[in-house]
Amino acid sequence: MVASTVSPPWTYTLQLPQDPRAPGVARATLRNVLRVHGMHELTQVAELLASELVTNAYLYSSGPYSLRLRDAGRGRVRLSVWDTDPRIPAPFRWGMPPPEELAERGRGLHLVTLYAECWGAYPMRGGLPGQGGKLLWVECAAKV
Repeated sequence: MVASTVSPPWTYTLQLPQDPRAPGVARATLRNVLRVHGMHELTQVAELLASELVTNAYLYSSGPYSLRLRDAGRGRVRLSVWDTDPRIPAPFRWGMPPPEELAERGRGLHLVTLYAECWGAYPMRGGLPGQGGKLLWVECAAKV
Protein backbone atom coordinates (compact mmCIF):
# COMPACT_ATOMS: atom_id res chain seq x y z
CA MET A 1 0.00 0.00 0.00
CA VAL A 2 1.35 3.39 -1.01
CA ALA A 3 0.91 6.11 1.56
CA SER A 4 -0.02 9.51 0.28
CA THR A 5 0.35 12.79 2.02
CA VAL A 6 -1.78 15.83 1.60
CA SER A 7 0.01 19.14 1.79
CA PRO A 8 -2.02 21.71 3.64
CA PRO A 9 -2.23 25.17 2.07
CA TRP A 10 0.56 27.44 3.20
CA THR A 11 1.19 31.17 3.51
CA TYR A 12 4.37 33.05 4.34
CA THR A 13 4.63 36.78 4.97
CA LEU A 14 7.93 38.61 4.88
CA GLN A 15 7.99 42.11 6.40
CA LEU A 16 10.53 44.27 4.56
CA PRO A 17 12.12 47.58 5.62
CA GLN A 18 12.94 50.56 3.42
CA ASP A 19 16.38 49.14 2.63
CA PRO A 20 17.96 48.65 -0.81
CA ARG A 21 18.90 45.06 0.16
CA ALA A 22 15.29 44.07 0.90
CA PRO A 23 14.34 43.04 -2.69
CA GLY A 24 17.28 40.60 -2.70
CA VAL A 25 16.16 39.15 0.62
CA ALA A 26 12.65 38.76 -0.80
CA ARG A 27 13.95 36.89 -3.88
CA ALA A 28 16.07 34.54 -1.76
CA THR A 29 13.12 33.82 0.53
CA LEU A 30 10.86 33.14 -2.44
CA ARG A 31 13.38 30.68 -3.95
CA ASN A 32 13.61 28.80 -0.66
CA VAL A 33 9.83 28.63 -0.16
CA LEU A 34 9.28 27.29 -3.68
CA ARG A 35 12.10 24.76 -3.22
CA VAL A 36 10.77 23.34 0.05
CA HIS A 37 7.28 23.04 -1.40
CA GLY A 38 8.51 21.25 -4.53
CA MET A 39 7.55 24.07 -6.90
CA HIS A 40 10.96 24.44 -8.60
CA GLU A 41 9.41 24.97 -12.04
CA LEU A 42 7.83 28.24 -10.87
CA THR A 43 11.07 29.77 -9.61
CA GLN A 44 12.11 31.76 -12.68
CA VAL A 45 8.76 33.39 -13.38
CA ALA A 46 7.84 33.83 -9.72
CA GLU A 47 11.20 35.46 -9.01
CA LEU A 48 10.74 37.92 -11.89
CA LEU A 49 7.23 38.79 -10.71
CA ALA A 50 8.17 39.17 -7.04
CA SER A 51 11.29 41.14 -7.90
CA GLU A 52 9.33 43.72 -9.89
CA LEU A 53 6.58 44.05 -7.28
CA VAL A 54 8.97 44.33 -4.33
CA THR A 55 11.30 46.74 -6.12
CA ASN A 56 8.29 48.90 -7.01
CA ALA A 57 7.29 48.98 -3.33
CA TYR A 58 10.82 49.91 -2.29
CA LEU A 59 11.09 52.71 -4.87
CA TYR A 60 7.64 54.27 -4.54
CA SER A 61 6.57 53.86 -0.93
CA SER A 62 8.02 55.66 2.04
CA GLY A 63 7.52 53.03 4.71
CA PRO A 64 7.86 49.31 5.26
CA TYR A 65 6.23 46.84 2.90
CA SER A 66 5.57 43.12 2.83
CA LEU A 67 5.68 40.17 0.47
CA ARG A 68 3.15 37.38 0.97
CA LEU A 69 3.56 33.99 -0.68
CA ARG A 70 0.52 31.71 -0.71
CA ASP A 71 -0.27 28.29 -2.10
CA ALA A 72 -3.05 28.87 -4.62
CA GLY A 73 -3.64 25.15 -5.32
CA ARG A 74 -3.00 23.01 -8.41
CA GLY A 75 0.63 24.03 -8.85
CA ARG A 76 -0.06 27.74 -8.45
CA VAL A 77 1.44 30.35 -6.16
CA ARG A 78 0.04 33.79 -5.36
CA LEU A 79 2.48 36.60 -4.66
CA SER A 80 1.22 39.81 -3.16
CA VAL A 81 2.99 42.95 -2.06
CA TRP A 82 1.49 45.50 0.30
CA ASP A 83 3.03 48.97 0.61
CA THR A 84 2.12 52.35 2.06
CA ASP A 85 1.66 54.24 -1.23
CA PRO A 86 -2.07 54.30 -2.09
CA ARG A 87 -1.54 54.96 -5.83
CA ILE A 88 -2.22 51.97 -8.08
CA PRO A 89 0.50 51.94 -10.80
CA ALA A 90 -0.54 52.25 -14.46
CA PRO A 91 -0.12 48.62 -15.55
CA PHE A 92 -2.48 47.52 -12.76
CA ARG A 93 -5.14 50.09 -13.65
CA TRP A 94 -7.44 48.69 -16.31
CA GLY A 95 -7.44 50.38 -19.68
CA MET A 96 -3.97 51.90 -19.42
CA PRO A 97 -1.82 51.59 -22.55
CA PRO A 98 1.55 49.80 -22.32
CA PRO A 99 4.62 52.00 -21.79
CA GLU A 100 6.53 53.38 -24.75
CA GLU A 101 9.26 51.05 -26.02
CA LEU A 102 12.05 53.37 -24.90
CA ALA A 103 10.35 54.52 -21.67
CA GLU A 104 12.69 54.73 -18.70
CA ARG A 105 10.00 53.69 -16.21
CA GLY A 106 6.93 51.48 -16.20
CA ARG A 107 8.25 48.52 -18.20
CA GLY A 108 8.87 46.28 -15.18
CA LEU A 109 5.28 46.21 -13.97
CA HIS A 110 4.10 45.88 -17.56
CA LEU A 111 6.21 42.69 -17.76
CA VAL A 112 4.46 41.48 -14.63
CA THR A 113 1.08 41.75 -16.35
CA LEU A 114 2.46 39.78 -19.32
CA TYR A 115 4.08 36.92 -17.36
CA ALA A 116 1.50 36.47 -14.59
CA GLU A 117 -1.39 34.05 -15.08
CA CYS A 118 -3.65 36.60 -13.42
CA TRP A 119 -3.09 39.81 -11.48
CA GLY A 120 -4.85 42.62 -9.70
CA ALA A 121 -4.65 45.50 -7.25
CA TYR A 122 -6.63 46.66 -4.24
CA PRO A 123 -6.49 50.06 -2.56
CA MET A 124 -6.25 49.64 1.21
CA ARG A 125 -8.14 52.28 3.17
CA GLY A 126 -9.04 52.82 6.78
CA GLY A 127 -7.66 51.11 9.83
CA LEU A 128 -4.94 52.60 11.96
CA PRO A 129 -2.69 55.37 10.66
CA GLY A 130 -0.06 53.93 8.35
CA GLN A 131 -2.18 50.90 7.43
CA GLY A 132 -3.51 52.30 4.18
CA GLY A 133 -1.70 51.88 0.90
CA LYS A 134 -2.27 49.24 -1.72
CA LEU A 135 -1.94 45.55 -2.39
CA LEU A 136 -0.68 44.31 -5.77
CA TRP A 137 -1.02 40.57 -6.42
CA VAL A 138 -0.13 38.09 -9.14
CA GLU A 139 -0.42 34.35 -9.65
CA CYS A 140 1.84 32.05 -11.59
CA ALA A 141 1.30 28.39 -12.39
CA ALA A 142 3.33 25.41 -13.47
CA LYS A 143 2.96 24.69 -17.17
CA VAL A 144 1.15 21.39 -17.66
